Amino acid sequence: MRLLRSLIKPVVAYAFLAGSISLLAEGGVVNPYWVQILELACIVAISAQGLNIIYGHTGLFSLGHAAFYGIGAYTAAYLMKTYGGQSQAAFFAALLAGGGAAAAVACLIGLPTLRLTSDYLGIATLGFGIIMKVVFDSADRFLPELGGARGMTGIAKMTTVPWVVFFLLASLLVVRNLIHSSYGRAILSIREDEIAAETMGIDTFQYKMVGFVAGCTFAGVAGGLYAHLYAFLHPSNFDFFKSIDILVIVVLGGLGNMSGTLVASFGWIFLLEGLRVVLPPGYVEFRWVLIPVLLIVTMLLRPQGIFGAREFPFLRGKVYR
Repeated sequence: MRLLRSLIKPVVAYAFLAGSISLLAEGGVVNPYWVQILELACIVAISAQGLNIIYGHTGLFSLGHAAFYGIGAYTAAYLMKTYGGQSQAAFFAALLAGGGAAAAVACLIGLPTLRLTSDYLGIATLGFGIIMKVVFDSADRFLPELGGARGMTGIAKMTTVPWVVFFLLASLLVVRNLIHSSYGRAILSIREDEIAAETMGIDTFQYKMVGFVAGCTFAGVAGGLYAHLYAFLHPSNFDFFKSIDILVIVVLGGLGNMSGTLVASFGWIFLLEGLRVVLPPGYVEFRWVLIPVLLIVTMLLRPQGIFGAREFPFLRGKVYR
């Protein structure tokens, strides 16, 4: 009964958000283009929550997040294209498989790299991201369906508002419950002082692995949703700069802050698209000058991030000992 009561609010929130957005879109009140941008913002928020676990909560400086995003995208797209058809159940399974594939690779990569610290870990994950970009470019040599450098086509457009809202709410619930648990406290202690955490008997390598694998799983699921939103994948969608985009979102929102990451994700995506609409056709690329200026000003005025240490009420959880 306690579990059922705890699920009432998320279910109501999901029904309200997904239902209202779908009704507005079907009624023509909201432009389909902006509905698609909203779906993209939800996907980016899911991926950013994953990096927030890795960097914001665990303190692991990772520059290869887009590689796990791509692993999930290609895995889910390949499974749906080969076996899934238009089945919603198959789509759900493919998304979970994408997250599982990202988690499995994260576990393999984490075994040697998580023993590194600070900048060395960042360089190692950056190297892995570059390797995966090359793998995506030449993937058609062993699996022609993946398309390689030409891009992967023929992907079913399965991602809808109910799907992205469901996984966004699920990701927030999972992150909240993880961080406000004994595992989460151990993860936070590593971020604050790894030596002190080891002194208190915490297996820092084990908890680093938990944080890293969990964060990469979110990236994999988000990648699967992305693949079926635009029905096309290209290796350039998962290069180093995509990792920087997610890193900027996490830093802007506030390291370790779920609410700030959520708001920064939506703000980042809608700002990019808003500037695309507002700026004259010949000056669209000028937004890449305005946005860095905005980032500099934000870091000068709010170095702790948009929200600092504050969280939305529904993201404040009970600490279990």
